[in-house]
Amino acid sequence: MGYALSTTIHKPFDESLAATREALGANGFGVLTEIDMAATLKKKLDVDIAPQVILGACNPPSAYEALRAEESIGLLLPCNVVVRSIDDGTTVVEAIDPATMHQITGNDAMQPVAERIGGMLQAALDSLHG
Repeated sequence: MGYALSTTIHKPFDESLAATREALGANGFGVLTEIDMAATLKKKLDVDIAPQVILGACNPPSAYEALRAEESIGLLLPCNVVVRSIDDGTTVVEAIDPATMHQITGNDAMQPVAERIGGMLQAALDSLHG
């Protein structure tokens, strides 16, 4: 099993990033954190990479349920969603597959939470094609 849900969209990076934020919101997620990898690596290492932003997405009811089932699950929260440019007109949007939470912990109580969140993240990714 892979660890990512992924889609490729034929839109420029900035448009894709905005659409991803909107899609996450429309599917029950808030964006808690945002890390601009290109800006960070330029500042810290003076290297250039293609635009790439990590969004820390959270659905509070599911996060609470996960924490009740597995005390250390905070190590894997929030769900990371990466928006990265491939070229001027193509962007990849990837999200951590929440099924990995169930796999890593081996805690069966995590399975329904992971399945629900996985469906929500997949719906957000699918909506980027609409």
